[in-house]
Amino acid sequence: MFFHPMDFVIIIAFLLSVWAQFRVKGTFNRWSQVRAASGLTGREAARRMLDLNGLHDVPVEPVRGALSDHYDPIARVVRLSEPVYSERSIAAISVACHEVGHAIQHQHSYPMLVLRHRMFPVVRFASGIAPFLLIAGFLFHSLNMIGFGIIFFSAAVAFQLVTLPVEFNASSRARDLMVAEGFIHRDEERGVAKVLNAAALTYVAAALISLLELVKYILIFTSSNRD
Repeated sequence: MFFHPMDFVIIIAFLLSVWAQFRVKGTFNRWSQVRAASGLTGREAARRMLDLNGLHDVPVEPVRGALSDHYDPIARVVRLSEPVYSERSIAAISVACHEVGHAIQHQHSYPMLVLRHRMFPVVRFASGIAPFLLIAGFLFHSLNMIGFGIIFFSAAVAFQLVTLPVEFNASSRARDLMVAEGFIHRDEERGVAKVLNAAALTYVAAALISLLELVKYILIFTSSNRD
């Protein structure tokens, strides 16, 4: 009842996700040891990039934790983990400017970011109820509950897929501005790319796992429906 041939593929995707997590930590640690030629800290780079884009009212704040950096669209604040906030490394500047990329997306109403924000309340509810519907559906052999579970789970998968272009676009904006404004030099772009690409891979892996799980549930549902 709980095992399906798709589980083999999902396990492989899960291992990819675990590897991606280790890679992003390893890549960040490696490039944290490389001082940026500009001498900027993550906070200084973020502040300058915000100001250059007219976002003078968006503060940059430190937050506890490792790789806990994020842009809060509700409070309109860029929050950087303590190492990123204070270090003068290529890794720190890369991560800081990536988060500013999200603030710039917000400023320009980047369509995929707007869609992601609008989806969030629905997805938060759907993500909470989908597992219970799916488990109950399988336990009680209820196709209706499984069907509703798939619908709710689809919303969560769609949210993760929409997140991908948001993350890639933020990185693209950051890299272009970092080079144009001299935050990094041309010979440092390789390090920036490695840091941002490693972080992006974690989103890709997570989305892949969710998508494969959705396919699995759909196959189970259609197979049971035929029976």
